[in-house]
Amino acid sequence: MDNQVNVSAKRSQIGVGGFNVSARAKQLVMEVLDSNRLTAGPKMAQFEKEIAAIHGCKYGLMSNSGTSALHIALAALKEKYNWQDGDEVLVPAVTFVATSNVVIYNNLKPVFVDVDPRYYCLDPTKIEEKITPRTRAVMPVHLAGQPCDMEPILKIAERDNLRIVEDSAETMFACDKGRPVGSFGDVGCFSTYAAHMITTGVGGLCTTNDPKLIVILKSLMNHGRDSIYITIDDDKAAKGDELFQIADSRFSFVRLGHSFRCTEMEAALGIAQLEEHKQACARRLEIVAQYNKGMADLQNFLQLPCPRPESEHSYMFYALTILDERVKRDDLIRFLEDNSIETRYLLPLINQPIYRDIFGNLDDEFPVAAWLNQNAFYIGCHPDISDEETEYVIEKFHEFFRSYR
Repeated sequence: MDNQVNVSAKRSQIGVGGFNVSARAKQLVMEVLDSNRLTAGPKMAQFEKEIAAIHGCKYGLMSNSGTSALHIALAALKEKYNWQDGDEVLVPAVTFVATSNVVIYNNLKPVFVDVDPRYYCLDPTKIEEKITPRTRAVMPVHLAGQPCDMEPILKIAERDNLRIVEDSAETMFACDKGRPVGSFGDVGCFSTYAAHMITTGVGGLCTTNDPKLIVILKSLMNHGRDSIYITIDDDKAAKGDELFQIADSRFSFVRLGHSFRCTEMEAALGIAQLEEHKQACARRLEIVAQYNKGMADLQNFLQLPCPRPESEHSYMFYALTILDERVKRDDLIRFLEDNSIETRYLLPLINQPIYRDIFGNLDDEFPVAAWLNQNAFYIGCHPDISDEETEYVIEKFHEFFRSYR
């Protein structure tokens, strides 16, 4: 079939993510600039507190990326529970590469677990067969806005004394059985990078209810600094001996750490977006409803996304999987891209060149992941997509599949 379609030069790409700087965001950023303070301060403290509260946690910590948040989460747990190099962490076989990269960078071993073919998250029924005497943690990934099925994961973790790090980079504001993501595990990790639910340019967050972990996390994010002095506010109320003790510890480093800090400007952008997150989430759901209705007659060809029963879905993006063996994903992707509809593959991991080099060909061991790596992809459903653009996308999908009917 001929997939070459002439597209009007006036139509801009319909991207997988969008961002518009609101007047409120500009106001808050200017407040930061007028304060002459860029390092972590009141804006960051506010953003951390609000994100933590929304996700059912006592403590929040903003870092410079979701990857950094994952990295220090594992490092903190490794320290607290005295894990050894080479201990194992269970990771889904479909996720962004950072999830398993941070395991390797912490001198731990990622052990892959296949995913559910309908909801794309870690399959709890596949976990137990991967547990060994060296398994220390499981990293459920709330993929694409869809929370994992956490109840069975929690039961397994409790029985086998496993820690839980929730990779919630792609999922904010969603609950599984009434409980918010980020609150199930020892640490929840979020991202505020471009095209995520909240966008601050760069940024990530850890959430936790563990007062000991938050101290270690703050230290790890700040070069391993003694927690007595992490920000320039930590000595403001101190006097006499207490002030000298802080002064004496400002350059005291108690563990190996990293420079994973963010600035007040990113936090200001985050606050502005949090103020509008309910409207933004509602708009995502509107777009998804339009896509689902408009493409309902294509379900012989495509698996459309939907929330798991008793679970919410925040739809960071609109994930699709080709079901008809006659249809080649490359053909569909080329057609959509030629018609200004941006796409991404659905987070392939085990088939990445570097992972093939390290672990070999794992396709036979993880058939669902291998199937998704051949057939799954996503398009955008972010709030900046207009109704006109949504209708255009639906029209183009119908145009492509017309010859297969």
